Amino acid sequence: MNTIYIRTLKRAEHTVFCVADGQKYYYDSQFNRRIPFSSGQQIKRSLIDSLCEAINQTPSPTTFLFDVNKQKELKEGEVYGTCDPTYADQLFGGWMKASKGGVERTLKRRSPLSISAMRALHPLLAGLEKEAGSFDRSERPNNVVIVRDEKGNQLNQEEIVSLLDGKDRSLSRKWLNASDRVAGLFVADLAIDLRRLFSVSINPFEPEMSESTIEKLKSEGWIESVNVFGPCLVAPKELREKWIKGLAKAIIDWRITSNQSRTFSLMDTLAISISDNANTIAGSIRAKLSEEDSKKADPIIDESLKGIDTFITLQAGGFIHTKGETADALEKAEQKLIELMMAFDYENQLVTA
Repeated sequence: MNTIYIRTLKRAEHTVFCVADGQKYYYDSQFNRRIPFSSGQQIKRSLIDSLCEAINQTPSPTTFLFDVNKQKELKEGEVYGTCDPTYADQLFGGWMKASKGGVERTLKRRSPLSISAMRALHPLLAGLEKEAGSFDRSERPNNVVIVRDEKGNQLNQEEIVSLLDGKDRSLSRKWLNASDRVAGLFVADLAIDLRRLFSVSINPFEPEMSESTIEKLKSEGWIESVNVFGPCLVAPKELREKWIKGLAKAIIDWRITSNQSRTFSLMDTLAISISDNANTIAGSIRAKLSEEDSKKADPIIDESLKGIDTFITLQAGGFIHTKGETADALEKAEQKLIELMMAFDYENQLVTA
């Protein structure tokens, strides 16, 4: 088995996945609905944050480059990481450091983790709703109210009272624009390429690291080997064992961490499926249109599919008809991931001629 596939089912309640420019969504033409989603990049960021916390490692530093032109103005330059796999976020997240002016070789490593967007289990099982709000401090007697005229001059109390005469307006309450809120059942898929997970290529024609980094890794016990992609360095066994446990925990525990305080949701996990078969794992957690009502869909967790391990939490029973929910479902899923990742022979991968 070279790849592990994982499907995660989560429940979101009255929350926001993205807050920079409002909630992201796509339009489903079959069911005529706006469907909220969280991008794979956002999930990756959340997963990597959970990983670094689990292994107690500070994420790698990021370099921000700026150029100054003749007018003494700052121009945006490149942004790149350390390109050093001794940082877990770099090893598992990948990197790209483009060459500028052909002075250095471009360094790039493809992440061994392929991550989908988190989207609705079915268009009828998740959606958006509008919420209007207010910032109300009208009950406080010590508020400071400043009103300025067209020239920027501050009005006194008498002038403010005169201005408000005949107007139904409060100066201690502001109405907020209506915002989208997310609720429903969502799935996200993850594929782990075990061949790349702890192996970093040292192919000089398509370099992933600088020569100085390669020599540093060798001095720290990284093992020279060969996999299907060519010559590589493999992380030492002690490091693999520690980081496998952290990665398994992160895969189970990740949640979107950018939602605001007033829209916090536990985003609890209802079920996780694990398999080496990409074609069948989608059927383990799915939805089916109701036979009685074409505008209704029923969520399904199939516990009987061959070659798939499905772990169902207790709270799943409140939303889906299941029989196998357990209190320790997530702990068992985490242990299953550890066993699968530990079992792979990273140092002696077979190379086909």
